[in-house]
Amino acid sequence: MDGLRQRVVDLAFALAWTLVRRLPERTVTWLFQRAADQVVRRNGRGVRRLRGNLAVVRPDADLDALTHAGMRSYLRYWQEAFRLPEWTDEEIVGRVRTVNEKLLRDAYAAGRGVICALPHLANYDHAGAWAGRTGMPVSTVAERLQPESLFDRFIAYRKKLGMEVLPLTGSDRDVTRVLLERLRAGGFVCLVADRDLSERGVPVTFFGRPSRMPAGPAALSLRTGAPLIPATLHYDGPHLVITFHDAIDTDGGAAAMTQRCADAFAQGIAAHPEDWHMLQRIFVDE
Repeated sequence: MDGLRQRVVDLAFALAWTLVRRLPERTVTWLFQRAADQVVRRNGRGVRRLRGNLAVVRPDADLDALTHAGMRSYLRYWQEAFRLPEWTDEEIVGRVRTVNEKLLRDAYAAGRGVICALPHLANYDHAGAWAGRTGMPVSTVAERLQPESLFDRFIAYRKKLGMEVLPLTGSDRDVTRVLLERLRAGGFVCLVADRDLSERGVPVTFFGRPSRMPAGPAALSLRTGAPLIPATLHYDGPHLVITFHDAIDTDGGAAAMTQRCADAFAQGIAAHPEDWHMLQRIFVDE
């Protein structure tokens, strides 16, 4: 990305974080839905990739309608991202419903730390803010973005939501060591884990197709004894619904554990494919 384009992108995000939060929610929703409709009509690379990924999840679906719903859900994520810092604690907690929350709370209460792995479903930033405001502050890892100023804005945004954010690369801190310290102290680590960013991910079968997913969540669990609990998210009207799945069995090591995570992700994505914001290549046979 050239320097001028980077500055334009950074300015656009800065303006959005300033302006979007000042408009009435109904107006912002209308604007973002119209933007999503326009993006779908243009049928750019991201839309085509989203359609292709959704075709694997729901090959018998009306792909045009599903892609349209998916892009509206994706733009809803951005709408909320620009407004979340202004939500009250009551709004952040009150707009969340949970399924099987006891699985998470019991594991956290045991004091060995907990790892939550989740896919790019709905709004994981909202989920992280909810966790912190209900007694489980989150430590997480963020992919480094360009320009650097935009990455800094996202770090500040997530910190404002109450999360500890560790850069995946380019830091003088050893990310793995910090996460191990947090878990051994009984902390809560959340990692988005349905897309491999390292090219060294674990091979998995995902919706019947070969894919790769990061081994980090499983490796942290094996090294610390902290349970690994997959979570999937979806939107239901104004609410974010967080579903916690059974802790991953450690038999078979990191590879088998990562496959079990993939299976849990697939269950949640198949139930709510329109909320899976996967606009990148994920199946390795493409």
